[in-house]
Amino acid sequence: MVATGCSSFNRDWRESKVVANSFEGPWDGTWVSETSGHRDRLRCIVTRKSADQFEARYKARYRKIISFSYTTPLSATESNLTWHFKGEANLGKLAGGVYSYQGAASSSNYFSTYTSKYDQGIFQMQRPAEAR
Repeated sequence: MVATGCSSFNRDWRESKVVANSFEGPWDGTWVSETSGHRDRLRCIVTRKSADQFEARYKARYRKIISFSYTTPLSATESNLTWHFKGEANLGKLAGGVYSYQGAASSSNYFSTYTSKYDQGIFQMQRPAEAR
């Protein structure tokens, strides 16, 4: 997990736009660890890289004071305006190693599970109010 780039994430998140009929753009919500019970704010910017490849840039808070950002490549397919995606990212040894993600998103709701060697949980987000 990388603590750098938070100011560029904030700027990019404010400037990102919702893309019609896609899950691209800004998201805002929470992450919850089912292992530890920790939860906090989570924001994300989804960007299309190719027909079925996307990039999810996450910025999460931990215990309301620590922020960290990281990027995860996602493979996604669309069916009836719902995008089903999966991906994985190595967040480094100190952050728990490789995390795997699987979820679905509509134009207004984003839900994903995550698993790693030491943790598992969920991401639940919606479009930010100013982007709706």
